[in-house]
Amino acid sequence: MMLDFEKYHGNGNDFIIINNMKGDVSLSNKAIQWLCHRRFGIGADGLMLLEPDEHSDFKMHYYNSDGLLSTMCGNGGRCIAAFAFSHGYAGKKMMFRAVDGMHRAIINDSDISNHILDVSLEMKNVEEVVEKEHCYFIDTGSPHHVELVNCVEDVEVFSKGKAIRNSDTYQPGGTNVDFVQIDGNTLHVRTYERGVEEETLSCGTGVTASALAAFLETGIKNWRIKTRGGDFSVDFKGDKLPFTDIWLRGPAQLVFKGKTEVSC
Repeated sequence: MMLDFEKYHGNGNDFIIINNMKGDVSLSNKAIQWLCHRRFGIGADGLMLLEPDEHSDFKMHYYNSDGLLSTMCGNGGRCIAAFAFSHGYAGKKMMFRAVDGMHRAIINDSDISNHILDVSLEMKNVEEVVEKEHCYFIDTGSPHHVELVNCVEDVEVFSKGKAIRNSDTYQPGGTNVDFVQIDGNTLHVRTYERGVEEETLSCGTGVTASALAAFLETGIKNWRIKTRGGDFSVDFKGDKLPFTDIWLRGPAQLVFKGKTEVSC
């Protein structure tokens, strides 16, 4: 099967996006793993199908690079919103369905020559937080263990993140793990993502959880959020639970487009 695809990234968190509005694309877990493989395939943290939805502009069908259906992906949501806008399936203000329900997205600005769009995504409300010493567990569409550290660059993100992700506390599903350094009005965030099973350059649901955790820790809402892949902002309402009207904002960029033959 010949497959048309586009590759996007949101601050280094990269995705293969496939137009399935006609419903004629069906991919096995093995095929998704191959497409996402960084040596034998296109290479990506995840893969998304843009599909029709009766009650919104489109549906986002998201798989991690392990080939399995996943929970909500914030950067994926921003990238598929950019893809849908660029292909005329949605206007600058849109609504789409994801695994955790309906989301609004807004195209704030665009740099057409460099294929970069500034995209805001409305995240799910957060109604519960589990707080422990120097860490928080927050579900922002995907589960996140947020750990506050003195210097994020000193953390062995892969080994420590993997250990927490697979710990008995978070079984059977596991969790994503964010290490967060508070530095004045800046948050430095590094994330180990389950399903990718690596540190990613950024994570949208992760920086959202990190901003909420930092607020609970300090009472400060307005942060500059820095990841290895780029900068984000997160806005929300509420001085205590529940947190509502949560918006994740950052760039989404088309990397390249192409065709590939899928045989597995």
